[in-house]
Amino acid sequence: MSNFYALVPAAGSGSRMGGGLPKQYLPLAGAPMIYHALARLCGCPDIDTVFVVLTPDDAFFSQYDWTEFGDKLQPLYCGGTTRAESVLNGLMAAELEPDDWVLVHDAARPCLSEAQLAKMIAELREDEVGGILAVPVADTLKRADGAGRITVTEPRDRLWRAQTPQMFRTGLLLQALQSAPEVTDEASAVESLGLHPRLVAGDSSNFKVTYSQDMRMAELLLRERQENP
Repeated sequence: MSNFYALVPAAGSGSRMGGGLPKQYLPLAGAPMIYHALARLCGCPDIDTVFVVLTPDDAFFSQYDWTEFGDKLQPLYCGGTTRAESVLNGLMAAELEPDDWVLVHDAARPCLSEAQLAKMIAELREDEVGGILAVPVADTLKRADGAGRITVTEPRDRLWRAQTPQMFRTGLLLQALQSAPEVTDEASAVESLGLHPRLVAGDSSNFKVTYSQDMRMAELLLRERQENP
């Protein structure tokens, strides 16, 4: 029987947020941002271990108290210069079995819900390829020229916004990342092998914190969940 693991690449600096503190450690709803992603994954009974991939010289992670997660949370100080490199390094350091499932989740998606995570695992655990959480595109899409003027309105039929977690067998994901090291998400690497990952419908609450206004939205949502569990 295959086991389930989670891997959180957290070696980035979050430069678009500004400031000297890496984005994943910015305070959010009474804890560093990364705490909320790790807490959700560690709280999932299907997941055996949660690996967090840090830069070799990370000086922040050890400053926080992670004892509530016990041995289920395992830091790996092997992060690379890109997301794909960090995930690849983390998978190799974790030494999982090829048939084990791994769920790769962004440290900057602190609002993943218990229901979203459970739905994803339930829908993909027997899938031949694996898949990702995603949301159908609702906005009208415009393509611009170099001067910032609209050149065409793009049809949004069958377009989805990729989210995380992205869930694949360890052996398949290792093969994919080794053959396509420049991708920006795991699904793209798997697609490069000619495979077709499944889309599992999530919702817009599982957004990625990228800019300062996203912090305010995440704070409101997490505080609401804390007050109304």
